[in-house]
Amino acid sequence: MQPFSWTLVVASFPFLTSMGFTPGPNNILVASSGVNFGFRATVPHILGITFGFPVMLLIVGLGLARVFLAVPMVHVVFKYVGLVYLVYLAWRIATASAMTATQGTAKPLTFVEAAAFQWVNGKAWIIAVSAVTTYTVVNSTLWLQISAIAAMDIGITLASVSCWTLFGHFLRDYLHTDSRRRRFNYAMAGLLMLSIIPVLWE
Repeated sequence: MQPFSWTLVVASFPFLTSMGFTPGPNNILVASSGVNFGFRATVPHILGITFGFPVMLLIVGLGLARVFLAVPMVHVVFKYVGLVYLVYLAWRIATASAMTATQGTAKPLTFVEAAAFQWVNGKAWIIAVSAVTTYTVVNSTLWLQISAIAAMDIGITLASVSCWTLFGHFLRDYLHTDSRRRRFNYAMAGLLMLSIIPVLWE
């Protein structure tokens, strides 16, 4: 086996950190959940992202990307399923206050829902594919390089989504009225819909 080098793995840290903390579907969803349900109720959602995305990155790095190259239609299906699900999540955010008040059925995403969402999250795909193709070299330690990047990303993802959830949680006092919370939810739903535009433009 060729010697394992940490150089590129460590170099991926700034990339993963910047991508993890910038606005995207995951961060918008947890911020909205923090406002509507509080930090504690959003913990399963946080953990679902924290473990779901690194697992996705690991699987993509170890071979799923090759499937998409060999059968492009599979990627197209993933992409449009993701678009439909994002629209559904935007609707859930926009109507969260109304459902809470009238039906009591609104609830944050579960661990499984949040983990599964990574597979239809366009930004997650960009990060995973970019990290694997940019910060690894093809040799006998490739699997170890990808595993190290995925393991490192657990901490980055946990920190980023926790910060965004806390941001939403601390806005709860300001957004205590129905009108303010409704406007916030509409804004978050709009941002989530805007995240679809680059996918449609592609």
